[in-house]
Amino acid sequence: MAKCEFCEKAVTFGNNVSHSNRKTSRMWKPNIRKVKAVVDGTHKSVYICTRCLRSGKVQRAV
Repeated sequence: MAKCEFCEKAVTFGNNVSHSNRKTSRMWKPNIRKVKAVVDGTHKSVYICTRCLRSGKVQRAV
């Protein structure tokens, strides 16, 4: 499932609405990356969104 392990951001659902006001279902997925990060002092492979990675909530393992 497309879900960030830190901020719990996941898929959201809604509708495409055309000019003629017809509705079809769609979904928005978060930008998830598999990254090796330092979690509780150990190197671990985690799935995180790019916003958590960019903001510094997660420290990448070097």
